[in-house]
Amino acid sequence: MLELKNIGYWYDIQDNSLFEDVNLKFETGQSYAIVGQSGSGKTTLLSLISGLDKPKAGEIILDGQSLSHIGLTKYRQKHVSIVFQSYNLLTYMSPLNNLLTAMAVTKSSHEGDKNYARGMLQKLGLTDEQMTKNVQRLSGGQQQRVAIARTMCCDAKLVVADEPTGNLDEDNTQEVIQLFQKIAHEQDRCVIIVTHEPDVAAVCDHSYRLAHHEFALEK
Repeated sequence: MLELKNIGYWYDIQDNSLFEDVNLKFETGQSYAIVGQSGSGKTTLLSLISGLDKPKAGEIILDGQSLSHIGLTKYRQKHVSIVFQSYNLLTYMSPLNNLLTAMAVTKSSHEGDKNYARGMLQKLGLTDEQMTKNVQRLSGGQQQRVAIARTMCCDAKLVVADEPTGNLDEDNTQEVIQLFQKIAHEQDRCVIIVTHEPDVAAVCDHSYRLAHHEFALEK
């Protein structure tokens, strides 16, 4: 599905690159963890995969097409869904309206289907009362579930998550990671998670470690 070919990235000069000649492949129906120490460049790689930034060298290919050919705006709107550690929900809306807005913006095949959005929130454990109150009145774990439900309501086959359990306790962490596994396996999507937590990486189907400017497959 997604292929990184000879990817390199640096801020000022190439001699100070975060990484170079990165060649990775990611397939639908699978979950992937990218692990590494803070500052190693794993979040930067996620930004490249998400179309939020461009590599300094190499190219990223989706289903045989370069992202430069697809266009980053179209790519972000149609092909990738991002789950942030800070949730990035519309704080003046309810969970239900957050989902409906995302479905409209991305032109989801379920656009305008309030019952579909309600069903997704119910699957993730929100009650009717919780899905209609302001999202700021929900707990951190509940807000992260809303962010994941938003991803599930959109049609993007690629789901990327940046430290999605960083603000959660152990119980919520396990629940959230199992949700990502279901997205990959039951919805046939490609899930890529940046994390510093070994327990999170252990649950994913595959794990890459970024160290000394290189990616190594751990499992």
